[in-house]
Amino acid sequence: MTNNTSPWWTPHVHADRRPRLMLRNAIAAAVRGWFARRDFIEVETSALQVSPGNEAHLSAFATEAIGLDGSRHQLYLHTSPEFACKKLLAAGEQHIFSFGPVWRNRERGALHHPEFTMLEWYRVGETYESLMRDCAGLLALAAERAGAKRFGFRGREADPFAEPERLSVAEAFMRHAGIDLLATVAADGSTDRAALDNALIKAGLRTAPDDNWADLFSRVMVEKIEPALGRGRATILYGYPISEAALARPSADDPRVAERFELYCCGVELANAFGELTNPAEQRRRFAAEMDEKERVYGERYPIDEDFLDALAIMPQASGAALGFDRLVMLATGATRIEDVIWTPVAAP
Repeated sequence: MTNNTSPWWTPHVHADRRPRLMLRNAIAAAVRGWFARRDFIEVETSALQVSPGNEAHLSAFATEAIGLDGSRHQLYLHTSPEFACKKLLAAGEQHIFSFGPVWRNRERGALHHPEFTMLEWYRVGETYESLMRDCAGLLALAAERAGAKRFGFRGREADPFAEPERLSVAEAFMRHAGIDLLATVAADGSTDRAALDNALIKAGLRTAPDDNWADLFSRVMVEKIEPALGRGRATILYGYPISEAALARPSADDPRVAERFELYCCGVELANAFGELTNPAEQRRRFAAEMDEKERVYGERYPIDEDFLDALAIMPQASGAALGFDRLVMLATGATRIEDVIWTPVAAP
Protein backbone atom coordinates (compact mmCIF):
# COMPACT_ATOMS: atom_id res chain seq x y z
CA MET A 1 0.00 0.00 0.00
CA THR A 2 1.21 3.51 -0.77
CA ASN A 3 2.73 5.37 2.17
CA ASN A 4 0.59 8.52 2.32
CA THR A 5 3.29 10.48 4.19
CA SER A 6 5.93 10.17 1.44
CA PRO A 7 5.78 10.86 -2.31
CA TRP A 8 5.30 7.87 -4.61
CA TRP A 9 8.81 8.41 -6.04
CA THR A 10 10.52 7.97 -2.67
CA PRO A 11 12.66 4.82 -3.12
CA HIS A 12 11.17 2.87 -0.21
CA VAL A 13 7.61 3.74 -1.29
CA HIS A 14 8.36 2.76 -4.87
CA ALA A 15 9.87 -0.53 -3.72
CA ASP A 16 6.64 -1.27 -1.84
CA ARG A 17 4.49 -0.41 -4.88
CA ARG A 18 6.63 -2.06 -7.54
CA PRO A 19 5.35 -5.67 -7.32
CA ARG A 20 1.81 -4.55 -8.17
CA LEU A 21 3.08 -2.29 -10.93
CA MET A 22 4.98 -5.18 -12.50
CA LEU A 23 1.81 -7.28 -12.35
CA ARG A 24 0.01 -4.38 -14.05
CA ASN A 25 2.49 -4.63 -16.92
CA ALA A 26 2.03 -8.39 -17.14
CA ILE A 27 -1.76 -8.05 -17.26
CA ALA A 28 -1.51 -5.30 -19.91
CA ALA A 29 0.69 -7.53 -22.10
CA ALA A 30 -1.75 -10.41 -21.67
CA VAL A 31 -4.69 -8.19 -22.64
CA ARG A 32 -2.97 -7.08 -25.84
CA GLY A 33 -2.20 -10.70 -26.67
CA TRP A 34 -5.81 -11.71 -25.97
CA PHE A 35 -7.13 -9.18 -28.49
CA ALA A 36 -4.42 -9.96 -31.06
CA ARG A 37 -5.40 -13.64 -31.02
CA ARG A 38 -8.95 -12.59 -31.88
CA ASP A 39 -7.82 -10.48 -34.86
CA PHE A 40 -8.44 -7.11 -33.25
CA ILE A 41 -6.38 -4.12 -34.36
CA GLU A 42 -5.04 -1.77 -31.70
CA VAL A 43 -5.69 1.87 -32.57
CA GLU A 44 -4.24 5.04 -31.07
CA THR A 45 -6.79 7.84 -30.89
CA SER A 46 -6.06 11.51 -30.42
CA ALA A 47 -6.45 12.68 -26.83
CA LEU A 48 -7.40 16.19 -27.99
CA GLN A 49 -11.00 16.40 -29.16
CA VAL A 50 -13.53 19.05 -30.15
CA SER A 51 -15.94 17.56 -27.60
CA PRO A 52 -14.93 15.47 -24.57
CA GLY A 53 -18.27 13.62 -24.60
CA ASN A 54 -21.83 14.70 -23.94
CA GLU A 55 -22.91 12.88 -20.81
CA ALA A 56 -24.24 15.13 -18.07
CA HIS A 57 -22.03 13.99 -15.21
CA LEU A 58 -18.73 13.62 -17.06
CA SER A 59 -16.40 16.57 -16.44
CA ALA A 60 -13.45 17.25 -18.72
CA PHE A 61 -10.13 19.05 -18.75
CA ALA A 62 -10.18 21.95 -21.23
CA THR A 63 -7.22 23.37 -23.11
CA GLU A 64 -6.62 25.74 -26.01
CA ALA A 65 -5.16 25.30 -29.47
CA ILE A 66 -3.36 28.34 -30.88
CA GLY A 67 -3.13 28.58 -34.66
CA LEU A 68 -0.20 29.98 -36.63
CA ASP A 69 -2.23 33.13 -37.11
CA GLY A 70 -2.76 33.48 -33.37
CA SER A 71 -6.38 32.29 -33.46
CA ARG A 72 -7.54 30.35 -30.42
CA HIS A 73 -9.83 27.34 -30.32
CA GLN A 74 -10.93 25.39 -27.28
CA LEU A 75 -10.18 21.67 -27.20
CA TYR A 76 -10.62 19.02 -24.53
CA LEU A 77 -8.72 15.98 -23.31
CA HIS A 78 -11.01 13.08 -24.11
CA THR A 79 -12.94 11.33 -21.35
CA SER A 80 -13.08 8.25 -23.59
CA PRO A 81 -11.81 7.32 -27.08
CA GLU A 82 -15.41 6.50 -28.06
CA PHE A 83 -16.06 9.22 -30.65
CA ALA A 84 -12.76 8.58 -32.43
CA CYS A 85 -13.23 4.80 -32.39
CA LYS A 86 -16.69 5.07 -33.89
CA LYS A 87 -15.33 7.28 -36.66
CA LEU A 88 -12.88 4.46 -37.43
CA LEU A 89 -15.81 2.02 -37.61
CA ALA A 90 -17.48 4.38 -40.07
CA ALA A 91 -14.22 4.39 -42.04
CA GLY A 92 -14.39 0.60 -42.38
CA GLU A 93 -12.59 -0.96 -39.42
CA GLN A 94 -14.30 -4.08 -38.04
CA HIS A 95 -12.64 -5.15 -34.77
CA ILE A 96 -10.60 -2.53 -32.92
CA PHE A 97 -9.40 -1.78 -29.43
CA SER A 98 -7.89 1.28 -27.79
CA PHE A 99 -5.73 0.95 -24.68
CA GLY A 100 -4.53 4.20 -23.19
CA PRO A 101 -5.04 7.19 -20.90
CA VAL A 102 -8.23 9.20 -20.56
CA TRP A 103 -8.96 12.21 -18.36
CA ARG A 104 -11.93 13.04 -16.16
CA ASN A 105 -12.21 16.10 -13.94
CA ARG A 106 -14.00 16.21 -10.57
CA GLU A 107 -12.94 12.60 -9.90
CA ARG A 108 -10.64 11.50 -7.09
CA GLY A 109 -10.88 8.73 -4.51
CA ALA A 110 -10.14 5.08 -3.85
CA LEU A 111 -11.64 4.10 -7.21
CA HIS A 112 -11.24 7.37 -9.14
CA HIS A 113 -8.24 9.21 -10.54
CA PRO A 114 -8.18 12.26 -12.85
CA GLU A 115 -6.04 10.37 -15.38
CA PHE A 116 -6.55 6.64 -15.78
CA THR A 117 -6.22 3.88 -18.36
CA MET A 118 -9.23 2.76 -20.37
CA LEU A 119 -9.50 -0.38 -22.45
CA GLU A 120 -12.17 0.13 -25.11
CA TRP A 121 -13.10 -2.31 -27.87
CA TYR A 122 -15.67 -2.66 -30.66
CA ARG A 123 -17.16 -5.53 -32.66
CA VAL A 124 -18.94 -4.68 -35.92
CA GLY A 125 -21.98 -6.81 -36.75
CA GLU A 126 -22.10 -8.46 -33.32
CA THR A 127 -24.50 -8.07 -30.41
CA TYR A 128 -23.54 -6.75 -27.02
CA GLU A 129 -23.84 -10.30 -25.67
CA SER A 130 -20.50 -11.02 -27.35
CA LEU A 131 -19.05 -8.28 -25.13
CA MET A 132 -20.43 -10.05 -22.06
CA ARG A 133 -18.36 -13.08 -23.02
CA ASP A 134 -15.35 -10.82 -23.61
CA CYS A 135 -15.69 -9.36 -20.12
CA ALA A 136 -15.79 -12.80 -18.52
CA GLY A 137 -12.67 -13.77 -20.46
CA LEU A 138 -10.77 -10.65 -19.43
CA LEU A 139 -11.57 -11.18 -15.75
CA ALA A 140 -10.16 -14.70 -15.88
CA LEU A 141 -7.15 -13.53 -17.90
CA ALA A 142 -6.23 -10.84 -15.34
CA ALA A 143 -6.59 -13.27 -12.45
CA GLU A 144 -4.49 -15.91 -14.16
CA ARG A 145 -1.69 -13.48 -14.99
CA ALA A 146 -1.69 -12.07 -11.44
CA GLY A 147 -1.85 -15.52 -9.85
CA ALA A 148 -5.09 -14.63 -8.06
CA LYS A 149 -7.68 -17.27 -7.20
CA ARG A 150 -10.12 -14.70 -5.77
CA PHE A 151 -10.74 -10.99 -6.25
CA GLY A 152 -11.49 -8.87 -3.20
CA PHE A 153 -12.34 -5.30 -2.26
CA ARG A 154 -13.55 -3.91 1.07
CA GLY A 155 -14.60 -7.26 2.46
CA ARG A 156 -16.35 -8.43 -0.71
CA GLU A 157 -14.97 -11.37 -2.67
CA ALA A 158 -15.64 -12.94 -6.06
CA ASP A 159 -14.36 -15.83 -8.15
CA PRO A 160 -12.95 -14.30 -11.37
CA PHE A 161 -13.15 -17.66 -13.15
CA ALA A 162 -16.86 -18.19 -12.50
CA GLU A 163 -19.43 -17.38 -15.18
CA PRO A 164 -20.81 -13.92 -14.35
CA GLU A 165 -24.38 -13.60 -13.13
CA ARG A 166 -26.67 -11.81 -15.60
CA LEU A 167 -29.16 -9.54 -13.86
CA SER A 168 -31.46 -6.94 -15.43
CA VAL A 169 -31.67 -3.49 -13.87
CA ALA A 170 -35.39 -4.02 -13.29
CA GLU A 171 -34.69 -7.30 -11.46
CA ALA A 172 -31.99 -5.63 -9.39
CA PHE A 173 -34.33 -2.81 -8.32
CA MET A 174 -36.95 -5.32 -7.23
CA ARG A 175 -34.50 -7.68 -5.52
CA HIS A 176 -32.43 -5.13 -3.61
CA ALA A 177 -34.88 -2.24 -3.10
CA GLY A 178 -38.37 -3.65 -3.64
CA ILE A 179 -39.01 -1.10 -6.41
CA ASP A 180 -40.83 -1.76 -9.69
CA LEU A 181 -38.58 0.46 -11.77
CA LEU A 182 -40.19 -0.04 -15.16
CA ALA A 183 -43.57 0.99 -13.75
CA THR A 184 -42.05 4.50 -13.75
CA VAL A 185 -40.91 4.36 -17.42
CA ALA A 186 -43.33 4.83 -20.32
CA ALA A 187 -43.19 3.01 -23.65
CA ASP A 188 -41.58 6.06 -25.30
CA GLY A 189 -38.84 6.14 -22.64
CA SER A 190 -40.22 9.11 -20.71
CA THR A 191 -40.06 8.81 -16.94
CA ASP A 192 -42.45 9.42 -14.05
CA ARG A 193 -40.55 11.31 -11.36
CA ALA A 194 -43.43 11.31 -8.84
CA ALA A 195 -43.93 7.55 -9.10
CA LEU A 196 -40.26 6.82 -8.50
CA ASP A 197 -40.13 9.33 -5.63
CA ASN A 198 -43.02 7.51 -3.92
CA ALA A 199 -41.30 4.17 -4.46
CA LEU A 200 -38.10 5.43 -2.81
CA ILE A 201 -40.00 6.75 0.19
CA LYS A 202 -41.70 3.37 0.63
CA ALA A 203 -38.28 1.71 0.41
CA GLY A 204 -36.97 3.94 3.21
CA LEU A 205 -34.71 6.06 1.03
CA ARG A 206 -34.41 9.82 1.32
CA THR A 207 -35.60 12.09 -1.47
CA ALA A 208 -35.46 15.84 -2.05
CA PRO A 209 -37.89 18.17 -3.84
CA ASP A 210 -35.30 19.10 -6.47
CA ASP A 211 -34.39 15.49 -7.29
CA ASN A 212 -35.27 14.55 -10.84
CA TRP A 213 -35.93 10.97 -11.98
CA ALA A 214 -32.26 10.39 -12.81
CA ASP A 215 -31.17 11.58 -9.34
CA LEU A 216 -33.58 9.13 -7.71
CA PHE A 217 -32.43 6.30 -10.00
CA SER A 218 -28.80 6.99 -9.10
CA ARG A 219 -29.57 7.04 -5.37
CA VAL A 220 -31.05 3.56 -5.47
CA MET A 221 -28.12 2.33 -7.55
CA VAL A 222 -25.51 3.72 -5.19
CA GLU A 223 -27.18 2.92 -1.87
CA LYS A 224 -28.97 -0.35 -2.55
CA ILE A 225 -27.78 -2.07 -5.68
CA GLU A 226 -24.09 -1.50 -6.46
CA PRO A 227 -22.81 -2.72 -3.05
CA ALA A 228 -24.67 -6.02 -3.59
CA LEU A 229 -23.31 -6.71 -7.07
CA GLY A 230 -20.41 -8.96 -7.96
CA ARG A 231 -20.38 -10.94 -4.72
CA GLY A 232 -19.23 -14.53 -5.10
CA ARG A 233 -18.96 -14.00 -8.84
CA ALA A 234 -19.08 -11.03 -11.20
CA THR A 235 -22.43 -9.50 -12.15
CA ILE A 236 -23.46 -8.25 -15.59
CA LEU A 237 -26.18 -5.67 -14.97
CA TYR A 238 -28.09 -5.12 -18.22
CA GLY A 239 -31.19 -3.44 -19.63
CA TYR A 240 -30.78 0.14 -18.39
CA PRO A 241 -33.70 2.53 -18.93
CA ILE A 242 -33.30 4.45 -22.19
CA SER A 243 -32.82 7.71 -20.29
CA GLU A 244 -29.72 6.21 -18.61
CA ALA A 245 -28.03 5.08 -21.82
CA ALA A 246 -27.31 8.10 -24.00
CA LEU A 247 -25.27 6.25 -26.62
CA ALA A 248 -27.02 2.86 -26.68
CA ARG A 249 -29.75 1.63 -29.01
CA PRO A 250 -33.18 0.58 -27.68
CA SER A 251 -33.75 -3.07 -26.87
CA ALA A 252 -35.73 -5.00 -29.47
CA ASP A 253 -37.53 -6.76 -26.60
CA ASP A 254 -38.63 -3.69 -24.64
CA PRO A 255 -38.42 -0.09 -25.96
CA ARG A 256 -38.26 1.22 -22.38
CA VAL A 257 -34.73 -0.13 -21.94
CA ALA A 258 -31.48 0.05 -23.87
CA GLU A 259 -28.81 -2.40 -24.92
CA ARG A 260 -26.48 -1.31 -22.16
CA PHE A 261 -24.74 -3.38 -19.50
CA GLU A 262 -22.21 -2.76 -16.78
CA LEU A 263 -19.80 -5.31 -15.32
CA TYR A 264 -19.44 -5.37 -11.52
CA CYS A 265 -17.05 -7.38 -9.38
CA CYS A 266 -16.82 -7.09 -5.58
CA GLY A 267 -19.20 -4.11 -5.75
CA VAL A 268 -16.81 -2.30 -8.13
CA GLU A 269 -17.98 -1.14 -11.55
CA LEU A 270 -15.42 -2.35 -14.08
CA ALA A 271 -16.96 -1.95 -17.54
CA ASN A 272 -19.74 -0.21 -19.44
CA ALA A 273 -20.97 -1.59 -22.77
CA PHE A 274 -23.52 -0.75 -25.46
CA GLY A 275 -25.25 -2.04 -28.50
CA GLU A 276 -24.35 1.18 -30.28
CA LEU A 277 -26.90 3.76 -31.35
CA THR A 278 -26.39 4.67 -35.03
CA ASN A 279 -29.23 7.14 -35.55
CA PRO A 280 -27.64 10.63 -35.72
CA ALA A 281 -30.90 12.53 -35.21
CA GLU A 282 -31.75 10.53 -32.09
CA GLN A 283 -28.16 10.85 -30.88
CA ARG A 284 -28.31 14.63 -31.28
CA ARG A 285 -31.57 14.75 -29.31
CA ARG A 286 -30.05 12.70 -26.48
CA PHE A 287 -26.88 14.80 -26.40
CA ALA A 288 -28.95 17.99 -26.17
CA ALA A 289 -30.93 16.55 -23.26
CA GLU A 290 -27.71 15.50 -21.50
CA MET A 291 -26.21 18.97 -21.95
CA ASP A 292 -29.39 20.60 -20.64
CA GLU A 293 -29.02 18.48 -17.50
CA LYS A 294 -25.31 19.33 -17.27
CA GLU A 295 -26.10 23.01 -17.44
CA ARG A 296 -28.76 22.60 -14.72
CA VAL A 297 -26.37 20.82 -12.35
CA TYR A 298 -22.95 22.31 -13.18
CA GLY A 299 -23.70 25.51 -15.06
CA GLU A 300 -21.79 24.48 -18.19
CA ARG A 301 -22.22 22.50 -21.40
CA TYR A 302 -19.86 20.95 -23.95
CA PRO A 303 -20.07 21.34 -27.73
CA ILE A 304 -21.41 18.55 -29.90
CA ASP A 305 -18.90 16.94 -32.26
CA GLU A 306 -20.66 17.41 -35.61
CA ASP A 307 -18.07 15.21 -37.29
CA PHE A 308 -19.09 12.39 -34.97
CA LEU A 309 -22.77 12.71 -35.89
CA ASP A 310 -21.86 12.73 -39.59
CA ALA A 311 -19.82 9.54 -39.10
CA LEU A 312 -22.64 7.94 -37.14
CA ALA A 313 -24.87 8.17 -40.23
CA ILE A 314 -22.64 5.66 -42.07
CA MET A 315 -21.38 3.64 -39.11
CA PRO A 316 -22.38 -0.04 -39.32
CA GLN A 317 -24.24 -1.84 -36.53
CA ALA A 318 -21.73 -2.57 -33.77
CA SER A 319 -21.27 -3.16 -30.08
CA GLY A 320 -18.62 -1.58 -27.89
CA ALA A 321 -17.30 -1.74 -24.34
CA ALA A 322 -15.08 0.35 -22.10
CA LEU A 323 -13.26 -1.19 -19.14
CA GLY A 324 -11.38 0.64 -16.38
CA PHE A 325 -8.04 -1.15 -16.57
CA ASP A 326 -6.65 0.26 -13.32
CA ARG A 327 -9.66 -1.06 -11.39
CA LEU A 328 -9.20 -4.49 -12.92
CA VAL A 329 -5.57 -4.46 -11.81
CA MET A 330 -6.65 -3.35 -8.33
CA LEU A 331 -8.91 -6.36 -7.94
CA ALA A 332 -6.36 -8.76 -9.43
CA THR A 333 -3.55 -7.57 -7.14
CA GLY A 334 -5.49 -6.89 -3.95
CA ALA A 335 -4.84 -3.14 -3.97
CA THR A 336 -7.16 -0.93 -1.91
CA ARG A 337 -6.64 2.33 -3.82
CA ILE A 338 -6.34 3.04 -7.52
CA GLU A 339 -3.14 5.04 -6.97
CA ASP A 340 -1.42 1.86 -5.78
CA VAL A 341 -1.52 0.45 -9.32
CA ILE A 342 -0.70 3.62 -11.30
CA TRP A 343 2.99 4.08 -12.11
CA THR A 344 3.02 7.86 -11.65
CA PRO A 345 -0.09 9.14 -9.82
CA VAL A 346 -1.23 12.69 -10.47
CA ALA A 347 -0.47 15.00 -7.55
CA ALA A 348 -3.55 15.99 -5.56
CA PRO A 349 -4.40 19.73 -5.68
